[in-house]
Amino acid sequence: MEKMEKIVSLCKRRGFIFQGSEIYGGLSGMWDYGPLGVALRDKITALWWKHFVLDREDMYGIDAALIMNPVVWKASGHVDGFSDPLVECDKCKRRFRADQIKDLKICSECGGKLSEPRQFNMMFKTFIGASEDEAGTVYLRPETAQGMFVNFKNILDTFHPKLPFGMAQMGKAFRNEISPRDFLFRVREFEQMEIEYFIRESEWEKYFEYWRSEMKKWIADIGLKSSNIHELEVPEGERAHYSKRTIDFEYTFPFGRKELYGLAYRTDFDLKSHQTTSGVSLEYYDPSVDGQAGGGERFIPHVIEPTFGIGRTILAVLCESYDEDELGGETRAVLRLPKNLAPVSVAVFPLLKNKEGLVSKAREIYKMLKKESISVTFDDNGNIGKRYRRQDEIGTPYCVTVDFETLENDTVTIRDRDTGEQKRVKAGEIISAIR
Repeated sequence: MEKMEKIVSLCKRRGFIFQGSEIYGGLSGMWDYGPLGVALRDKITALWWKHFVLDREDMYGIDAALIMNPVVWKASGHVDGFSDPLVECDKCKRRFRADQIKDLKICSECGGKLSEPRQFNMMFKTFIGASEDEAGTVYLRPETAQGMFVNFKNILDTFHPKLPFGMAQMGKAFRNEISPRDFLFRVREFEQMEIEYFIRESEWEKYFEYWRSEMKKWIADIGLKSSNIHELEVPEGERAHYSKRTIDFEYTFPFGRKELYGLAYRTDFDLKSHQTTSGVSLEYYDPSVDGQAGGGERFIPHVIEPTFGIGRTILAVLCESYDEDELGGETRAVLRLPKNLAPVSVAVFPLLKNKEGLVSKAREIYKMLKKESISVTFDDNGNIGKRYRRQDEIGTPYCVTVDFETLENDTVTIRDRDTGEQKRVKAGEIISAIR
């Protein structure tokens, strides 16, 4: 079985990721997060928020609505330009992205004839209110960025920030992808972690390089090897309409080198477009000129945009962490997740499930760790070897076993996920030992 198939199988078997609407045959491009997937996602997003918002003085977090006034998407260019080239088979009626197939004439599925390419808008359209007509047409947002641009004036009026400053948002976005594929990589419902960093035009190159460096630090923080990261300078003809410069950070997935994150210089395109369309001033006012009080300057800031996909981050972390090795004479699958990202940090076992003294002591330790806000699970299902293998597969860094010696001298064994080594410590020293 190929590595990607093994990861998908592990995610289903251990409760990370499930196919959306699975009992009804699923729905293409939709995935549900199980308990361990939720835990992994929440640790990644909490780390991102701490790294880029809480630990900084120049960042303002918001959470904009999924559905906005449809004029937002007209002003941003999405209504007219957010599209992919589409071809359709006249026999099986399957649709393909024209820029992702080799033969633009013959269907790879049934051999039928393909239509001429046409542009397909990827925004999900729906209706607001009681009537389903053009006046009630709205869209599910295809990106989180516009929610920050339309709230730019609110941040200025409320917090009076000084340039440079940023706005950050995490949330869902929706794209009606023609060909969802590669597990979590290309889906129709996804989550983004995004920043719009507002600057003076004259300083865009300095801050572009600054955010390039910050993104590299984040990539290292989540345990992705630099050898698997590749920077692609996107050529002019392939950049988004708003971008003057874009770098894609690509990751070597099992299915090839694909985009993980993006860094774009969006100029003043968005704020200027919304100012023109809405008639509301989105200028920034600087009361000083060249540092001298008494002057004043009004201008529309330019923007550097670092973009991070949550699903692609999770997928990259899983691909980076999945491993197989020999331990104790057996082949095991193990997720070598960074310890701060593991869904479960500690698993507590009683050596035997039917020995009351062992179980009660294990429960006592489990509750002690719970009170310390450590992500912990209690496991007494199966023999000790199977429990170790189960925890290895979900990436649990430490397993604490309560055995008969525990009842004699109040010590337990702590087993390390990566090495399999075990050491005895006092029960009261477990927290300091694992930290």
